[in-house]
Amino acid sequence: MNHFPARHTAEAATDAVLVARADREASRRRTELDRAESLRLLGSVSLGRIVFTQDALPAIRPVNHLLHHGEVIIRTHEGAALAGLTGHAGDEGVVVAYEADAIDPATHCGWSVVVTGYCQLVTDPDDLAHYRALLHPWADHRMSYALRIRPDLVTGLRLSPRPGG
Repeated sequence: MNHFPARHTAEAATDAVLVARADREASRRRTELDRAESLRLLGSVSLGRIVFTQDALPAIRPVNHLLHHGEVIIRTHEGAALAGLTGHAGDEGVVVAYEADAIDPATHCGWSVVVTGYCQLVTDPDDLAHYRALLHPWADHRMSYALRIRPDLVTGLRLSPRPGG
């Protein structure tokens, strides 16, 4: 005996069809990227998000960057949380993650790259001057500091249209 009214059964069947269609339309081929391709893609864009720990909680900031000799360089200002953390961290620096991507909002295809590694304050005056010349901040703060992220772990993925899709 059917305990559900007929309209609930019909709605459930319609919902199942819609979900199946949405899953089919949303499916993309996911391809893992190697380190070299991931870093190449990271270097092809200038905006990303840095993730760090502030007061024992995760913090995320959008920043512009450049990739220089395999390291991610960002600029920041005096008083910025991450500048303070790296300034007191010692030689190794602080562990951060950095993510950048390029995903088409219409097709949902593109790529995403995450690097995880130690972030250090750039203290060499020549390096600092070099990064100031190459990387121009987008924000209206006076960006007198530069930070260097040494990518220890690099992961990337590409979302492509599925074959025949």
